[in-house]
Amino acid sequence: MFFKDKKLLIDKPRKRPTYQMIGGRVEEGETPFDAAIRECREELGEKAIFNSELIELVIEFDEIATSDGRTPIHFYVYKYNGLLEGDLTISEEIEKFMRYGRNDDRDILSNTLKNEVIPYCIENDLI
Repeated sequence: MFFKDKKLLIDKPRKRPTYQMIGGRVEEGETPFDAAIRECREELGEKAIFNSELIELVIEFDEIATSDGRTPIHFYVYKYNGLLEGDLTISEEIEKFMRYGRNDDRDILSNTLKNEVIPYCIENDLI
């Protein structure tokens, strides 16, 4: 999770109707932390600058994948304890980015954001 001005950075994949968190799956041989770093680099683009030493695990939970409604997934949610610098780059996978605030429309969010991440952010006064 990357924050600026009490807003959470989220992205909209080209193949999905809702916004999601920056991230993705853990590949064979990766730790969840390594996967988080790789996914941030892939989704934010080469011009985004962050220090991996400022990333901390803040939430873990289980949920069913929104994509098929059946597949169980274990989520690791990391928070960046700094300010993301540089520029964000859209890609073949990512259509656009948004900074999401407490009063923004929840209907645009993936179930994971809506049910787990945003409530955590509100409870911890991050947004």
